[in-house]
Amino acid sequence: MKIYISADIEGVTGVTHIDEIRKAEKDYSEYQEQMTEEVNVACKGALAAGAKEIYVKDAHGSGRNILVHKLPECVRLIRGWGDHPFGMMQQLDESFDAVLMVGYHSCAGSEQSPLSHTFNNNIYTIRINGTEASEFVLNSYTAALAGVPVVFVSGDEGVCAQAKAFISGIKAVAVKSGVGNSTINIHPQLAVQKIEKEVKNALTSDISALKIKLPGHFKVEIDLRNHLLAQRASFFPGVIRSGSQSVTFESDDYFEILRTFMFVV
Repeated sequence: MKIYISADIEGVTGVTHIDEIRKAEKDYSEYQEQMTEEVNVACKGALAAGAKEIYVKDAHGSGRNILVHKLPECVRLIRGWGDHPFGMMQQLDESFDAVLMVGYHSCAGSEQSPLSHTFNNNIYTIRINGTEASEFVLNSYTAALAGVPVVFVSGDEGVCAQAKAFISGIKAVAVKSGVGNSTINIHPQLAVQKIEKEVKNALTSDISALKIKLPGHFKVEIDLRNHLLAQRASFFPGVIRSGSQSVTFESDDYFEILRTFMFVV
């Protein structure tokens, strides 16, 4: 098996405040270590299930967070950003058998995490075909575009609940819940135990049953932080300003949706 892991940090156990996810802050190193360990055990679970190749995309901030020397030697770590429309799923293609998402978080506007967002803080909400979309949903559509099933996610309770509703049968490990600007977290060691176990369970089940079908048409609505962002985005071909702080665009091709995201958000 060839496995792809997309890893973020806001959904790692313990992470609560922005100072814990920024490289320049003194609180960062503790949660860099935990992000690395949660990815590490996801790799171990995949290897126990028979994986022979594992690619990991460091998909937070600079894309330079995971401590590669603490991962299994077989792992290929994608650091930084390749400026490709796949973004957090860079290098994913049809050669992979399954996708795992580690450290994911609730979407912009959600009360499930004090760090909830989608892509960046310029966005209040993204809706696809009328439904609020998190990075999990957007990246799951990217995986579907490549024909690869998403079989596992870890993160806060909100994103795990959305994942279960979006992909029937997905394995999910909720390591925290959010209350206002606080989080309620399980112990870091319990988190890594659960992640390793459920990754193995996910990859030893019928992963083909978790493939999702892309909608035939995509209507994307984005509510932005201010009117200037909406005005600028409206000049991109196909993007319509639908409100003082909102834009809309549509396509039957999800790759075109991803291409548009690159320039309007």
